[in-house]
Amino acid sequence: MKTTVKALVVGGGAVGTSIAYHLAKAGWDDVMLLERDELTSGSTWHAAGLLPLFNMSFATTHIHDYSVKFYKTLEEETGLNAGFAVVGNLRMAQTDERMDEYMLYASTAETVGVPFEFLTPDEVGERWPLIRTEDLKGALYHATDGYINPADVTMAMAKGARQRGVEIVRKWQADGFHWNGTAWEVTCTKMVEKGGNLVPSDEQVVITAEHVVTASGNHAQRTAQMLGIKIPAIPVEHQFIVMDQDPALVSWRVEGNAEHPVIRDADAQSYVREERGGWILGVYEKDAPARFEYGVPDAFRADLFPLALDRIEEQYMAMIHRIPTCEESGLKDDFNGPICYTPDGNPLVGPAPRMKNMWLAEGFSFGITAAGGTGYYLAQMMVEGEAEIDMASLDPRRYGDWMTTEYAARKNEECYDHVYILHHPDEERPACRPLKTAPSYDRMKARGAQFGCVNGWERPNYFGPLDAPDSFDHDARSFRRGGWWDYAKAEAEAVRGAAGLIDATAFTKHKLRGPGAEAFLDWFTTNRLPKVGRINLTYALTAAGTTRTEYTIVRLAEDTFYLVSAGAWQAYDSDYLAQAINDNVDRFGPMWLDDCTGQHGVFAIAGPKSRDVLQELVRDAEPSTVLSNKRFPWLSARRLELKMCPVNAIRVAYTGELGWELHHPMEMQNYLFDQLMDAGEKHGLKLVGARAQNWLRQEKSYRAFGTELGRDATPLEAGLDRFVDLSKDFHGKDAMVAKGIRSKCVTVLIDGPADADPWGREALVVDGQKVGRLTSGGYSVAFGKQIGMGYVRPDLAEVGTKLKVRMFRELFDAEVVEDSPYDPSNATIRVDG
Repeated sequence: MKTTVKALVVGGGAVGTSIAYHLAKAGWDDVMLLERDELTSGSTWHAAGLLPLFNMSFATTHIHDYSVKFYKTLEEETGLNAGFAVVGNLRMAQTDERMDEYMLYASTAETVGVPFEFLTPDEVGERWPLIRTEDLKGALYHATDGYINPADVTMAMAKGARQRGVEIVRKWQADGFHWNGTAWEVTCTKMVEKGGNLVPSDEQVVITAEHVVTASGNHAQRTAQMLGIKIPAIPVEHQFIVMDQDPALVSWRVEGNAEHPVIRDADAQSYVREERGGWILGVYEKDAPARFEYGVPDAFRADLFPLALDRIEEQYMAMIHRIPTCEESGLKDDFNGPICYTPDGNPLVGPAPRMKNMWLAEGFSFGITAAGGTGYYLAQMMVEGEAEIDMASLDPRRYGDWMTTEYAARKNEECYDHVYILHHPDEERPACRPLKTAPSYDRMKARGAQFGCVNGWERPNYFGPLDAPDSFDHDARSFRRGGWWDYAKAEAEAVRGAAGLIDATAFTKHKLRGPGAEAFLDWFTTNRLPKVGRINLTYALTAAGTTRTEYTIVRLAEDTFYLVSAGAWQAYDSDYLAQAINDNVDRFGPMWLDDCTGQHGVFAIAGPKSRDVLQELVRDAEPSTVLSNKRFPWLSARRLELKMCPVNAIRVAYTGELGWELHHPMEMQNYLFDQLMDAGEKHGLKLVGARAQNWLRQEKSYRAFGTELGRDATPLEAGLDRFVDLSKDFHGKDAMVAKGIRSKCVTVLIDGPADADPWGREALVVDGQKVGRLTSGGYSVAFGKQIGMGYVRPDLAEVGTKLKVRMFRELFDAEVVEDSPYDPSNATIRVDG
């Protein structure tokens, strides 16, 4: 057993073995995997082994796609059959809305290159006559996936890892992690059998590892406690049953027919597949409880929970309806085991917060499907510095320190019972809300605010009817234009025609000050730093030269800077910024970082009447000129007094209209809100939510982090050359330049369907071939048609290029337009007064 390694992987399930395999394949020749019990003894052994490719997430679809392709190669490499039954996957729909959902799934699949086929109910019945189809609307079929034996695929990956030099050590448990300044010292304890339990012995060793990866599955809470961080990966009970033989199925197979695909009856919250002449039924029912919130008991090994048949009775009856021949089949076996979840259903893959060379691979609700791709892309991140796809949506730092065990457990239960709930793109889930509220929350709610949740913050998505019951937003959701659409349209029109007030309190905000701050930020970001009282837009890059974070920087003093970034990414940005400062403080000099997100509220006021509204409130020696271009030019910042509220005002507007961001003391927010609403009444001021703002920013071609901007494209590919100063040295510059221009970000206007807008997941097509994808989409009130932003091949990025956008299985005309198609000269933003 080695005591010094390049990388130590903790956890011997499917995910851990894949990571060890791919690290070795990527060239690291000193990798060890540590498993406290036997390989596959966690959730892997009782997993159903399904391999669903379809997913709303672009990154997760890539991960699943890699896994399916990779698993098919393992037998040739290792000689071990991974047990992959390529039977396909049939997703059935009982409603038109479910078919709309499948069409959106298919959009994501098309952008990744995953093949699929839509089937009518008659076509389903002709291929698989045991399935009842008269109440179906249709189905989505994918022929290249199916199911796999979890133990077999894990053992095949383990053998492949050993063949590449990985040492796999069983019955040793990681009991402590200590960073010594250059490497991790991992205290490991030998585990022994005692009375049927696995218990620690007195034998210990310390393994020194440059990198550590935790893939501890159900034991994630123990890992979190040892590392002193929060990991919102908590298991939820998951049940499936194995039925005795179905004579009709046996006859079907005896007649020479192929095995049925994995049958997903989403509207019945279940999946079904064949198993030795019978059927396996798996369900995602309501009221499945979270388990092991504070750790797995020592006595729980490869164990299960008692079956709770009462919870799945409805799904069992639905299966009999869907496959009537199974009604007489008896129950052969049952499983009720822990499956890890996270609050949003995506795993946690990437750097652990506040730690160097500590990597997490936790919270896999579809661990078998994700294992292969997770190993591949995480190995890229560790070995090459970044993955070829943007992994930000899976980054562990998407959850901040505000996240508690109670929150994670309740949200994970919700996520479990939402597996087969219709996943509208405008979906907002209710559990654990409201949690983080700005002071004006109740005032906005009384005015019809329908809220979304961003990093735990309640943020208005739109303002609906004043007498709306709490169910209004749920009823307003759709895969097309939902009930909220007219409200968002009126809000967007108000910004273009009068004035709108937007709650932007969720923005991430940092202050950086000190003798080293200027030199550090000049190196850390791509643009020139602003002068005192001015602002700029700039980008921090990854080591691979792609976009890591977008910042608006306000220079408050020579050595003091105020940084504003996306609200959804507070911990993600804070951790990256803090670690970069810590790694470079000796180089640039002392500096101090303060995450002040919770100290400052933000209102954004925008529109041609916004100056008039503020003029009613501003108190100054020369109030008539304080908001003029001369005293307060575009892209500048200054302190204002709006009656009794001091405000740090920034003349910038994400909507592309004349406007200001009003950064104010959080404790004065209600006072400021009341003053703005009173002053704005005669000027047509309207409250505006995030959805209208998203439409408006696309009319200005403003890129958004998490959509157009991410770790898979450079700022130059995003068309942001004007914010990149190539005359200076900055982090990631050489890698960015070396990448060249692989694709280009464009804005398109679309002649789409009358009842729907793109969501930013659709394929862009030329001559029947996919040539790019949308990353954002919506409706343009300025042009009266659909709008979108996305990436295409560089040769197709010229203004006037004709494209097609696929929506609901049809192709609609689209045209590349100039950047900022609304007011390209920025005349409205610069208008004087």
